[in-house]
Amino acid sequence: MPEARWFNDTRIRIHSPSLVESEARQGNMPPLHVHDEDETFYVLEGRLSLHLPGESVEIGPGESAFGPRGIPHTYRVESAEDARWLVTTSDGEFAAFVAETSSPAENGGYAPVEAMPAPEALAAAGARHGIVILGPPGALPAGV
Repeated sequence: MPEARWFNDTRIRIHSPSLVESEARQGNMPPLHVHDEDETFYVLEGRLSLHLPGESVEIGPGESAFGPRGIPHTYRVESAEDARWLVTTSDGEFAAFVAETSSPAENGGYAPVEAMPAPEALAAAGARHGIVILGPPGALPAGV
């Protein structure tokens, strides 16, 4: 099993260049962003909402949702407890971004605030991997 890593306030395991496993608490929501690659979310435990321009979809265990390349999106953990899901991407840049901006998890929990990268560092690393941060956590795509 790959090592657990702290990626902001999410626990991540990079299984391959195109497969990342994520675990996060209720309310976890990354910044609004856009990728140069397609992204598919598959929920193992809990519930997630995927927010795309003009639509939101909530998915649970055994369900998936597609985030096409070039389309602004974000997700939010909706379950009362933690959620766990897989993210597959079409070219592996997301996994490279995660590897660059994460650190080995020091315990079974989530990263303390001081272990999270600064927003500017996250944006700069994203740009190197075809990811553009469009807004802060909590920002939604147009029409949602």
